[in-house]
Amino acid sequence: MTSTAEEKTPGSVPFRSRGKALLLTLPVMLLTFVLLMGGPTMPRSPIKLAAVLVTYGLINVLFYLMVRTGRTDRYRAVLFVTMAVTFVIGFIANLIEMRGSMALTTSDMAAGETPFCHMVIPMTIIPAALTKTIIFPGHMLGGFAPVAAMFALWIGVSLAIGRGFCSWGCFFGGLEDGFSRILRRPVIRKIAPYWTYLPYAVLAAVVILSAATLSPTYCEWLCPFKTVTEYNEITSTRTAIQAVIFVSLFAGLVVVLPTLTKKRTQCGLFCPMGAFQSVTNKIDAFTIQIDRTRCTDCQRCVQTCPTFSLDEESLAAGKPKITCCKCGKCIDACTKGAIGYRIKGTASPPERARLLFLYPAFIFLATIGGGMIIDGLHRILLLVTTGRMIQ
Repeated sequence: MTSTAEEKTPGSVPFRSRGKALLLTLPVMLLTFVLLMGGPTMPRSPIKLAAVLVTYGLINVLFYLMVRTGRTDRYRAVLFVTMAVTFVIGFIANLIEMRGSMALTTSDMAAGETPFCHMVIPMTIIPAALTKTIIFPGHMLGGFAPVAAMFALWIGVSLAIGRGFCSWGCFFGGLEDGFSRILRRPVIRKIAPYWTYLPYAVLAAVVILSAATLSPTYCEWLCPFKTVTEYNEITSTRTAIQAVIFVSLFAGLVVVLPTLTKKRTQCGLFCPMGAFQSVTNKIDAFTIQIDRTRCTDCQRCVQTCPTFSLDEESLAAGKPKITCCKCGKCIDACTKGAIGYRIKGTASPPERARLLFLYPAFIFLATIGGGMIIDGLHRILLLVTTGRMIQ
């Protein structure tokens, strides 16, 4: 079957010809080449070069398929999940290489050797405003993932794609996204709507406690992802309890519940950063709208939304809730082409709005994820070729 620009996918975006899709992919190919090569010279290590080339190919093939087929979530998820898995592999290997362990000691924190994590952002803003102190044991400018650079990145992305940050750049979110895709059908089909308010309660609690104690409360007690990154060295009953909480939350919210519900339960039912990030959906340029004249109320979009951002009320209103992560899963699922990306304040058609959204969103994903995928693949190739992941 030949493909033309007029052919339609089940959604609202045309199936483009190979030539047009390739032409639209060229800007991403050029930009990711500059981003991933890391300078004017290619990596000298054959293993590192292989990791770079595989990553470059993967990123651009996925963007090409995204443009050509009109499917957004299908190909976004591949890169998003790959980023998360390789991040864990590379991050743990780097920690062991530098410290000999995933454990974070008191001396490490005193030296500011902790990379700044975006999950801390809601807890740092109020204390910083009140005390002019960043309550995080990391470097402001130097080192890996400094505070200032992470804040600048977060502000820029939030202005561009709002809570799209959570589906196009959160390297933790790809883990639960991956587990949510294991089963073909959910085992748990219904979660009471009032649970969707829990992230705001967690957000309020950790912000107040962080301001009162001048310590990152969420990181110290509630972050599930401490299980696969770094955690306080277990030297007391207190740190042992913290470790048990981290592992339990990771198992329940990131592995078990996403698998059984096919939803991103950590993101939609617990994450304070996600709740905080929802506010940025009010200021970014893009949104998702539902054309009520084409909608048949089949509720396929409600069933597939991974972050509980669509229900009967929002469907009737013609737009998802403020928690929408702009992942595109509802758009891919709609067989009537009733859902699409829109540019706020314009009459831009969904096809054009989607393209204009994909460029900043995908480039952000490639920028954040590219280095992580390269590092993770490099570690895997080292293991295969030398029997060890640590250099």
